[in-house]
Amino acid sequence: MAVPQNKVTKSRRNMRRAHDSLVPGNPAECPNCGELKRPHHVCGACGHYNDREIVAAADEVDIDEDAA
Repeated sequence: MAVPQNKVTKSRRNMRRAHDSLVPGNPAECPNCGELKRPHHVCGACGHYNDREIVAAADEVDIDEDAA
């Protein structure tokens, strides 16, 4: 059974955990639609990245009703 050789003080334990905190996101404004998006990611609202359309919007895609 694993038992520590010496007691780990509260100070040393807390110093080890100093980098474990969560940091808030850094949203950026989409240059195309103005919605907030994650940096270096495709915009979820309009599907644009770096002034290019990467993902077609849902209202632009033609879906065949018989195929579903």
